[in-house]
Amino acid sequence: MNWLFYLSIIIAVFMLMEGITWLIHRYVMHGFLWYLHEDHHKKREGFFEKNDAFFVIFALPGFLGILFGTHHNLYWLQAIGFGIMSYGFAYFIVHDIIIHQRFRWFARMNNSYVRTLRWAHKMHYKHSDKHEGESFGMLIVHKKYFRKVKRDMTRARAIGNSRKTNFSIH
Repeated sequence: MNWLFYLSIIIAVFMLMEGITWLIHRYVMHGFLWYLHEDHHKKREGFFEKNDAFFVIFALPGFLGILFGTHHNLYWLQAIGFGIMSYGFAYFIVHDIIIHQRFRWFARMNNSYVRTLRWAHKMHYKHSDKHEGESFGMLIVHKKYFRKVKRDMTRARAIGNSRKTNFSIH
């Protein structure tokens, strides 16, 4: 049953990383490391940005946990490293691919959760300075964004149904 213990550590660390990420984004990236994050809030040319340095910064604890945990048979530390790595992978998929579409792999995803993530992210980027902002998380967003997206989808369906009705009458 050791594998169940280590799997629970991986899952717990993954979930904990959402809170840690929120805190780091709010107080570090929008704080003393704003000079690395600032270009992510502004229009720019090219594929890479200074903000990409956070990929390396955040990958380091996961890599070191896996490395030292494996080398010293500290499987709990290895599990923590895999939890951090798993969250980093999810962050890459959600933030860089689904939201910012740096790679056009999931460009057609349009369900209500993805729409809500994109809207919350858009609200975060409407603030271009380091002192103001909202929605600093990644996977968990405030319910006001879900309500907004639900309203929009309901309106779109109503408009679509009225157009179908009007179209079929003619």
